[in-house]
Amino acid sequence: MTEAEPEPEPTTASPLVGLAAVILATTLDEPRVLTVPVNGQPEGRAEGLPAGPLEPAHPTLERGLRAWVERRTGQTLGYVEQLYTFGDRNRRPGGEADGGRHTLSVAYLALVREARPAAGSAWQSWYRYFPYEDRRAGRPPALAALQARLETWAATAPGPEEERRRHDRIGLTFGQAGGGWNEERVLERYELLFEAGLVPEAGAGDSLAGQPMALDHRRMLATALGRLRGKIKYRPVVFEVMPPTFTLGQLQRVVEALSGILLHKQNFRRLVAQQGLVEETDAITAETGGRPARLMRFRREVLLERPAPGLRLSPGRLA
Repeated sequence: MTEAEPEPEPTTASPLVGLAAVILATTLDEPRVLTVPVNGQPEGRAEGLPAGPLEPAHPTLERGLRAWVERRTGQTLGYVEQLYTFGDRNRRPGGEADGGRHTLSVAYLALVREARPAAGSAWQSWYRYFPYEDRRAGRPPALAALQARLETWAATAPGPEEERRRHDRIGLTFGQAGGGWNEERVLERYELLFEAGLVPEAGAGDSLAGQPMALDHRRMLATALGRLRGKIKYRPVVFEVMPPTFTLGQLQRVVEALSGILLHKQNFRRLVAQQGLVEETDAITAETGGRPARLMRFRREVLLERPAPGLRLSPGRLA
């Protein structure tokens, strides 16, 4: 009989609580995330998300987040929803300086219309951090190389059962299995690449899998992208990043930019009409480069008419 291991000593130190914002906007063809410099990070990892500690003066988490964002970026937030609480013990390099205390970050997703950021903050394409997630032009060039490295990683598994498990995960996560590519699996793909040591945050020597971010902010961004890609299918959140008036062609291009896939034009327009998501205005525009197009606007009444109005995407083609 072996002697039981002693229980760890209890600690009275409360965790440090921070707030982080994944602020997303879009031009017609480029989805963007608002970034700020983060001090004390390794070379090449100084880009991060607007974040700050929860302070006693903050009456709620969300109001604290809004205050931090406005202070750091000058951006006033509209639509906000809580994403997830990130609290792994080793999520922050140098955490020992805090006496071993946990550092929790409550992350939020915010959707805005892109505006000029304050000095020090910048809008970046989210495909800068996840280049393999953009399939609008077909199979991304980096994807074949990443999958080859994943297969090599799977082959080095300690035993046949683990090797089979790794191959199954690669097939499911990267669309090689029967289900095909699922655009919502952004976090699963990033975490698999992290586990395989293929992202800079895990010690990889290159950025084939995308530009790294400070701390675990790229994991937060991946969580937000997967959430948004799923949510546009059953809630009209895409209109939070659209201008007040737009053409149907512009709406489709924004949805394609967010989802990373091309959509069938007629099916998309039929779905928008069936869902009653937009209504015509009296204005037309010739800025589309072709025939003048009618400008549309979002019908807010749809929020009261049905419980789950959204855009159930139908890809036009997918390599």
